[in-house]
Amino acid sequence: MEPFDSDYDYDSTIFTPNGRLLQVEYAREAIKKGSTTIGLKYRDGVIIITYKDVSTKLIEISSIEKISQIDTNLISAYVGLSADARHLIDYSQDIAANYKLWYDEEINIRNLVEELCEYVHLFTTFGGLRPFGLVLLIAGIDSTGIHLYATDPSGSFLDYKAICEGVKSKNILKYLNKHYNENLTFNQAIKLAIDSIKKNYKRKINIDFFEVGIIDKNIGFYKLNKSAIKKMI
Repeated sequence: MEPFDSDYDYDSTIFTPNGRLLQVEYAREAIKKGSTTIGLKYRDGVIIITYKDVSTKLIEISSIEKISQIDTNLISAYVGLSADARHLIDYSQDIAANYKLWYDEEINIRNLVEELCEYVHLFTTFGGLRPFGLVLLIAGIDSTGIHLYATDPSGSFLDYKAICEGVKSKNILKYLNKHYNENLTFNQAIKLAIDSIKKNYKRKINIDFFEVGIIDKNIGFYKLNKSAIKKMI
């Protein structure tokens, strides 16, 4: 006999009697299988670290790029389906570019996230569509301060001090919750993020699998190269 909820899991627009949207929950399951990705604020900006733990040596790891620049003051990282990510990152870049064209200034980060999530939400309200199977971490600096947002397949979003998505995220969040504080320096923040990954992977971690992006109020956006990551580890 099929589970009761099976009658409701073919359409993202139909609620189960206990108030669940199963297609959105299935999208969340895809995210849990994505690369471990951590975002956390420090005194002068935001660090995003992703650990691309691939299943085979045959993949050229450098071809997998998780962290992208949306605007001069905005970066993003995705956890989940890469095809969905390409579409939403392009959409976010269009939002930022159009705003700058019309108003000749960088977009407020919350405004961009709100507009993006309104679009994401549409895919849960029309038949024949499916929710996006990813989370976007959107980090940046504007006139209101330093921000780190995480989107959801439902179209909701929150601003975080620190967040982890993907494989091992539950245990890493416990670690961050215990050790994170808002006054971290850059080096302390990097160390915290890398330590949280090292302590939750039983096998030896591979430096080649790391991708680290930083948005800093003094420097702007940059990525750490392999030698810099090796020193950190």
